Amino acid sequence: MTTVIHKTPQQLREQRARLLAEVGMSYEQLRDRAEVYSLSMDELDVWHTIEGIDYLLDGDCRGDVAARQAGDRVRG
Repeated sequence: MTTVIHKTPQQLREQRARLLAEVGMSYEQLRDRAEVYSLSMDELDVWHTIEGIDYLLDGDCRGDVAARQAGDRVRG
């Protein structure tokens, strides 16, 4: 059986901020170090988690816009 974890966009943003604080880097610093393969294993785990969070947040944002547009078409 698959386990599903539900988090709000705000919870994801908070988790993202905590992860960056854990490694003591900004997103840009972490990204730049990832591009040149100079992250420790723990930092690499954080990088992959942040990539996943960003993917979920981007998907969530597009979904909100699409849902709003669909609702406007139904009401219009």
